[in-house]
Amino acid sequence: MRGAAAPDAVEPARSDGAITNPKPWIQRRGTGTPLVIIHGNGVDHRLLLPLDPCLATPGDWERIYLDLPGFGKTAALEEPGGLPELLHWLRGTISDLVGHEEFALLGNSLGGLLAGRIASMFGGQVLGLALLAPVVHPRQRDRRVPLRSILHRDPGFLQSLDPSDAHEFEQMTVYQSAESWAAFRDTALPGIRTADTAAGIRLARGYRLDDEVGPDTPPLTCPTLILTGRQDHIVGFEDQIGLLQRYPHATYMALDGAGHNVHLDQPGPVDILLKDWIRRIRQAAF
Repeated sequence: MRGAAAPDAVEPARSDGAITNPKPWIQRRGTGTPLVIIHGNGVDHRLLLPLDPCLATPGDWERIYLDLPGFGKTAALEEPGGLPELLHWLRGTISDLVGHEEFALLGNSLGGLLAGRIASMFGGQVLGLALLAPVVHPRQRDRRVPLRSILHRDPGFLQSLDPSDAHEFEQMTVYQSAESWAAFRDTALPGIRTADTAAGIRLARGYRLDDEVGPDTPPLTCPTLILTGRQDHIVGFEDQIGLLQRYPHATYMALDGAGHNVHLDQPGPVDILLKDWIRRIRQAAF
C-alpha cells in the first residue's frame, strides 16, 4: 500500500517531456496500489467511470483514469500517430506514473489491446489484468464477430432524440431504451463529441501492431479477467477465447445481453466478476 494523491485529484501526469509527449490528462481516485484504467477508441475516460464504485469497494486501490492522446483532455499525438506510436506513448506514461511500483491494469476495447501489450512489457510488475471487450485483431477483416442484433428497441423514444445523438446511440447499444440512453449520454457521448477528428484519422491509418506472441514469449501469470459481450458486433467474443493460452490464470466470460459496452449493458454481472478479479489479485499477493 502506498500513500497517494488526495481522492479524486485531477492533474497532468509526471513526464520527462520526451516519451510522454503530449502530457496525459489523468484523474486519480482513492489511494493505494495503482490501478491504471485505459479507455478505447473514439471515447475518453468517462466511459469507464461507472466501474469506479466497484473498484473503490476494497478501499486499497488508487484508480488512475487517463485520456489517450486525441481524446478527452489529452492533446493528440503528432504524425504518424498510429497504434505503434500510441503504445510507445502509453508505455512512457505508465512508467512515469508508477515508476517501479507494482500495479494493475484495466483496459476496454482498444484499451484492452494496449493493456495486454503493456502487461507484457512490464511483466512481473503487473499484479492483475482486466480486459473488457478487448480488441484482439486491429484489422476489422480479421475479427470474428456476430451479426448486429438489437434486443430491445423503442422507436418512439429514438425519434425523440437529436438525430446525431440517436445515430451514435443506435450504433453501439443492444438495449435502445431511455435507461440505456441515459448511461450512454453521460459516459460515452461526451468523449465521442470531443474527440480530435484529425487524430482519429491518423490512428485509423496506422491501426496495426506487430504480433505480440512468439514461440519464446512467456505467459503472463497474474490474475486476469476477460469479459466480452455475446452481442458485440465490434470485436466479438470468439477471438478473445484465444487469449486464454496467453493468460493461464484468466477467467473468461461472454455475457448474453451485452454489446461492445458490456459494462453498461450488464453492470450487475460485470460488478461481480470485477470484484472476484480483485479478490484473486489480493489472494495471489498474499
